Amino acid sequence: MDYTKESCRDFTRLLASSSPTPGGGGAAALAGALGAALGEMVAALTVGKKRYAGAEEEIKAAAAELERLREKLLDAVTEDAEAFLPLSRAYKLPKEEPGREEKLERATLTACAAPKKIMELGCRALELTAVMAEKGSVMAVSDAGCAAAMLKAAVDSAALNVYINTGSLRDREQAEKLNAACLEMQHSCERLWGDIYGKVKAALLEQGR
Repeated sequence: MDYTKESCRDFTRLLASSSPTPGGGGAAALAGALGAALGEMVAALTVGKKRYAGAEEEIKAAAAELERLREKLLDAVTEDAEAFLPLSRAYKLPKEEPGREEKLERATLTACAAPKKIMELGCRALELTAVMAEKGSVMAVSDAGCAAAMLKAAVDSAALNVYINTGSLRDREQAEKLNAACLEMQHSCERLWGDIYGKVKAALLEQGR
């Protein structure tokens, strides 16, 4: 099921239900797609304006990549739900069934991979949003800040969906590698988001002074 083909109201109704999918990972991916789209919006409002001619090619390139990331993040809404299904099935296996623990381990790793991918996509989109915030139209600077906030939320939300699964992995070395990679992405995005959001907020508060 492609959840992104539902209306916004139907999707949120599904999200609010007792069904485990879509869940936090899908919501994170959608938030990331919205953030990427806002970054594209800034580009659309910048390209073709004489004032920004010097940055036009860079803005165009960033916008093209943001479009690609937006599509991948939308795909990830459903991919995250599909990645959870093997884990859901594995938990339902009788505890005495041979190979249950191995199946659980494999399914848990699969469930970790989907939100980790969402994090990677969100981090890259945030890097491109920094370009929009710095070089895009000042008329859309608030949109660049909103894009950054949405993307940070996507990264942080997806991280939690990794951590809830790494906690149950038997291979603790693999679990710690996954945790470390996700923590590094979070720290990097935290710094970048703080820079973008701080500058955007300061610029907006200075208006009219």
